[in-house]
Order: sequence, then C-alpha cells, then structure tokens
Amino acid sequence: MYSFPWLAAEKPCSLVGIARLASEGESLREGHNVEYFTLPAKSLLNRCTSGRGMPFTWTINPYRGCEFACKYCYARYTHEFMEMRDGIEFERKIYVKQHTAELLRRDLRRVKPGESIALGTATDPYQPAERRYEITRGILEEFSRHRGFELGVVTKSNLIVRDIDLLREVSRENKLSIHVTVTTLNVELARILEPRAPRPDLRIDAVRQLSEGGIDVGVSCSPVLPGITDSPADLEAVVSAASEAGARHIFGGPLFLKPCSAAIFLPFVEQNFPHLVETYRERYHDRSFLPASYARHISQLMAQLRQKYGIRRADPRGETTALRPASAQEQLSLF
Repeated sequence: MYSFPWLAAEKPCSLVGIARLASEGESLREGHNVEYFTLPAKSLLNRCTSGRGMPFTWTINPYRGCEFACKYCYARYTHEFMEMRDGIEFERKIYVKQHTAELLRRDLRRVKPGESIALGTATDPYQPAERRYEITRGILEEFSRHRGFELGVVTKSNLIVRDIDLLREVSRENKLSIHVTVTTLNVELARILEPRAPRPDLRIDAVRQLSEGGIDVGVSCSPVLPGITDSPADLEAVVSAASEAGARHIFGGPLFLKPCSAAIFLPFVEQNFPHLVETYRERYHDRSFLPASYARHISQLMAQLRQKYGIRRADPRGETTALRPASAQEQLSLF
C-alpha cells in the first residue's frame, strides 16, 4: 500500500465536505492530459441508495474519476460533488483515496449478513492509476484477512490478472465474483467508445485466465447502446466469446444517461453516428432511462443467448449461497 502526503495548510475557500477535501489534495503526477491527486477519505464503504434494484448493498471505489474516458460513462456526475461541473474533468483529474485498508477494516463492521459489496461501480478499480498506486490491491489484501463477505469486482482492465493469486486467496473464505465489462468485440468501435480502456480481446483473455485460475468470473455487456451495440449479432458475438473463455455468468443492461453524461455522449454520437443523434435526443429527452420495454427486450435476448451458449447465470451477486459473515468480534480476532 502507498500512503501519500497532502497539503496541511488551510486554503481560504467556501467549499465544504468532499469538495473541500478534493481542493486540498496534492498533485501527484501529470501526463497525457491526466493529473492525479490525493484524496483524504473518511469512509470507504458507501451504501447503495439506488432504487434500480442493484444486486449489492455497499459500494467501494478506490479512485474518483476514471482515465478510461468511456464516452457513455454515467459516473461523471460524481465529480460534481467536488464542484467540478465540466464532465471532461472526470477523466482528467483522478483522485487517489488514502488509508483505504484502515478504513475498510473499520467499515466492514457495518456490513450485515446477506449484504453484498461491489468494488468498482463508479470508477474502474484497475484503471492506469492502479499500476502505480495499488489501492485496489491493498483493498483485496484487506479482504483476504476476513471471511464471510460477498464481494463483486467490476472492471474493463486486463490488469486484474496481476492479482489472480490474491483473488483466489480472497475467494477461499468469501464469496467472490468478477465482472469484466465487454460492450463490443469490434476493436475499432471499442477504440472510440472507450478510448483508453484495454482492447476487448485483452479483456476476454483476462476472463479466460481468471477462469483457468479457478475464479468465478463473468462478463457485463453493460451498457447496451441502442443502434450501436444492441444488434442480436453483436451481442451474440460477446456471449459466444465469453462462453468460450469460461465465463460463468453474463448480463447486459441499457444505457443510462445522466445530463452531465449526455453532454459528452450526444456530441460524440453526432460526430460518429449522425444518423442516430435525433433518435438519442428523443429517447433521452428529459429522462435518464430508456422505456422499460427496451430493457425487457435486452433482458430476454440475453437470456436466450445464455441458454444457447450454456451460461447458467446472469449475475451471481445477491444469491442466497453467500457465506455467513463473521461477527465483528470474529473479524477483529484476525488482526
């Protein structure tokens, strides 16, 4: 684990909460139009308050912001909590959380039996910053000292294979599932949709390596982009490749487009898919979600493809087979 110093001197400003903490962060490194900052954190676990039926109760994001710069990313709004209103800053100003292992050790006492934890819901835990700062690895090392938790890890990066041995160790006493995001197998399309994420073939190969390593791994096709990645042939290509690589689960959900994300994504569509821009503007006018009928269509199509390619589950998170969490006293005895 790395621990980074931050500026101790107070800065005269009216910012409060996380916006103030972000403003006090010290710049660590700058390059490729990306700058990294420290971010003192008061807690690592965040309770999921979404009403969308998420298969997890708690979330962990080792970083704020994500360098992968996916054009459709819904999480750009999280930088607004730090008074950053330009959606581009989400991919150019990356905040590295500090003292994560200590915070996690304390926060896990809040997790009740049956409550699952998702790592990487808003920013990728294996984005380029992880190669240097190893915040995600430190979190996994902490989980390896516990037992009885249900943890899911979501990533677009093949860097996760670096931690196969550690993931195997975590899974011995906890229920662990890995979800590698692959929205398309088309390399050129992926290059413009997800400019700085690893190629889709590298992600599929990561699925293969994790599966061969005995890890419960699957694929997330989310988000499914209307008119861009939602054709039956395109989705079948992803499901087929996932099955061949040993994926044990796969699911896909429609594009979720908040206003701050639409400000980035719609100009991208206009430039690269001009024939679709009016459709997108109409579908997402005054709303972030597509109609339920479209979500049902995607869900049914994915179910058919899972059956065709012998993948049994959509998402193992939230299933009743989770291990019983140890009591707080039992957890404390491990240190």
